[in-house]
Amino acid sequence: MSDGAAVAGPDGALRCPWALSTPDYVTYHDEEWGHPVHGDDALFERLSLEAFQSGLSWITILRRRPGFRTAFDGFVIAKVAAFTDADRERLLADAGIIRNRAKIDATLANARVLAEWAPGELDELIWSHAPDAATRQVPKTLSDVPAVTDESTALSKALKKRGLRFVGPTTAYALMQACGLVNDHLETCARRTP
Repeated sequence: MSDGAAVAGPDGALRCPWALSTPDYVTYHDEEWGHPVHGDDALFERLSLEAFQSGLSWITILRRRPGFRTAFDGFVIAKVAAFTDADRERLLADAGIIRNRAKIDATLANARVLAEWAPGELDELIWSHAPDAATRQVPKTLSDVPAVTDESTALSKALKKRGLRFVGPTTAYALMQACGLVNDHLETCARRTP
């Protein structure tokens, strides 16, 4: 059992312990988590998936991500903003995604709000909340990794003020981790980059 420190994976490389529970997590951890993500549509996808993850394990969302991408037209904001009531009913019946009415409605409402923003505005708003990496403590164990920070709380407030839903501080911090605004790979993790 791990004490929360990095653990050797099947290839001998040290990784954050959460990444070793399934091969899907190993791939996600090594190839995506913590890598900088830019672009309004890409960030809308991550924001939407983090909202769907609320109350569930990330692996549930990760394994259904292809279904989500198909159901939500690749998370292209302009396309999702144009979804009709018939699309909403289709989503509520789609077994390839999480059929949570509140989360589906929030995703559709968020797309409509974001469709009114200028190109690059979502990217700029999210990245303006990235903390200075030089001021952050490098996590040695999982217990050093917060669930919420001042920056994620500020990001959550900024998104809510602009009309977005399902963007609480914990969801905002998960987004920050996944999209590379913060580097929460453990100090000895092979995927940690300065």
